[in-house]
Amino acid sequence: MLTLDIFGFKALWSPYFLLILLAIIGAYFLITVQFRTRFRDSEPLTIKQASLFLTSIVILYIIKGSPLDLMGHLMFYPHAIAMVLLVLLIPPLFIFGIPSWLWRFVLKNTIIKFVFKPFSNPIIALIAFNGVFSIYHIPIIFDNVMQIGWLHAGYSILLFALAVFMWWQLINPLPEYPTLSGIKKVGYLFANGMLLTPSCALIIFADVPIYATYSDPLVWGQVMSLCVGPSTFSNLNLSGPEVFSSMSLLHDQQLGGVIMKIIQEIIYAVVLGHVFFEWYRKDQVESEQEITHPLNPLLIK
Repeated sequence: MLTLDIFGFKALWSPYFLLILLAIIGAYFLITVQFRTRFRDSEPLTIKQASLFLTSIVILYIIKGSPLDLMGHLMFYPHAIAMVLLVLLIPPLFIFGIPSWLWRFVLKNTIIKFVFKPFSNPIIALIAFNGVFSIYHIPIIFDNVMQIGWLHAGYSILLFALAVFMWWQLINPLPEYPTLSGIKKVGYLFANGMLLTPSCALIIFADVPIYATYSDPLVWGQVMSLCVGPSTFSNLNLSGPEVFSSMSLLHDQQLGGVIMKIIQEIIYAVVLGHVFFEWYRKDQVESEQEITHPLNPLLIK
C-alpha cells in the first residue's frame, strides 16, 4: 500500500495557501490592533476574539492545506470531514472572532449591504445554504465540480459564505440587527438538521459507489491531476484510490456519510445547549426584574 509522501511536500502542505492565510492573519491584527483607532467606536481586541479567529484559520488550513485535503481527493470520507467542518464549525468561530465594531464597518459597505440584506431573512438563509449543500452532493454535480479547479474553489467559497449567512441567524453579534428568539432558534436548528438529512441518507444508504470521482479511474485521475499537478501525477502511474486504502469504495462512501451526519449532530447539539442556556438566563433575569419592579408597566406589558 502506498503512502502520501509520494506526492511531495507542495501537494501535502500547500505552502502558497499557507502564505495566503498568514497574510489574512497579519491583516486581521493590523486592523484590530495597530490601526484600530482609525475606526469609529472601536474597542480593544479581546483574547477570546483573537483565539476564535486564529482557531478558524488553523482549522481552515488543516482541511484545505494539510494532507487531509489531499486525502479528500483519494477517498470520500476525508472529503466529507473537511466539508462539514468548513460549513458547520469554521463559520461560527469566524463570526465570533470578528469584533462587533468591525462587523458594523464591513456591513456599512453598499455592495456588502446589498448582498447581505436578502440573506438576513432566516428562511432565505436556511433554504440557500441547505439547497446549495444538497445540490453539491448530487453525483453528477459533485463529479463535475471536483474535476474543474476554479469551480471547486468557487463552490467552496460560495458554500462558506452561505454558511456564514445561515449561522448569522443563530449567533448574530450585533443587537441592532434582527435576530431569532429562543424558540425560533430551536426550530431553525431542527429545520437545518432535517434539510441536511437527505444528502447524508443518499450517501449512507446507496448500495453502490455513486461518485465517479472515486470509482472511475479516468475521473479520479483528472481530479488528482488538478490536486497535485499533471506532471507529478503522470509520473506516478497510479491506477486508482485503492492503492492507498484497503477500504472498499462503498464502505468509504458510507463512512463519509455517517461521519458527516455525526459531526453535524454534535455541533448542532452544542449550539442547541447554548441556545437553551441563553434562553434560561434571559428568563431568569426578566423574572428577577419583575420581582424587583412589579409595577413597571413596560415589564407588565
